Amino acid sequence: MNEKPIGVFDSGIGGLTVVRAIHRRLPHENMVYFGDTARVPYGPKSPQVVREYAAQDAGFLTSHDVKLIVVACNTVSAVALDVVTKQARVPVVGVIHPGAAEARSATRSKRVGVIGTIATISSGAYTHALRQLDPSITVVPQACPLFVPLAEEGWTDHAVTHMVAKEYLFPLKLEKIDTLILGCTHYPVLRTAIQAALDGTVTLIDSGEAAAHDVERLLDAEGLRNQSSQRANLRFFVSDLPAKFTEVGERFLGEKMGRVHRVGGF
Repeated sequence: MNEKPIGVFDSGIGGLTVVRAIHRRLPHENMVYFGDTARVPYGPKSPQVVREYAAQDAGFLTSHDVKLIVVACNTVSAVALDVVTKQARVPVVGVIHPGAAEARSATRSKRVGVIGTIATISSGAYTHALRQLDPSITVVPQACPLFVPLAEEGWTDHAVTHMVAKEYLFPLKLEKIDTLILGCTHYPVLRTAIQAALDGTVTLIDSGEAAAHDVERLLDAEGLRNQSSQRANLRFFVSDLPAKFTEVGERFLGEKMGRVHRVGGF
């Protein structure tokens, strides 16, 4: 059981930053990743459709006999985590609650910013999670839709990226936040520009890294940690365009990916 893989899914490429965080924390854990690149993005779609997609994605990972599923997609974490839990029949970790919990621990002024896609910010999921943890926290949300294409283009330290970051994050500077949740799996790739736009004075919370912490705690609590000393086997599957996924994905993962398999039926 312990050598079974961890399953991770996202609507596309961004979830690879979550795989990277888990792999760095748990280098001996095997993983299976599915990116639904044929139907990305999930954000603009209705909650009903996202829930249908989430059930299918979870079903694919379950067919690979995973011991745990990580929902790297913020949209699915916001509107369909219950669907994944019901479908999977194994422990499930999302990205929203771990990120919110880490932000609550990090903030001193109780002024927390949240950046994400339009869909994630509109859902209010991070705001709700933070206020459940501590109603006295002031939450300052900001949608940053241009960050995703900039990250996928590889413009991580480009002048344009710095200019866009300053524009998006200026309202959060005015609100004097001391902690910022990166509420999209693409955003850690742009950490340098985001930190620079905030003058290096704000603690950045990577929701993927926070989820990796939860994965480690859950594996230990359930006695599911892989005790092997061998290097982990990482396998990657997509529903479309494996070559493009590999080209962009290796920047997100921070290492070579090997073969990426395309699967049909999505």
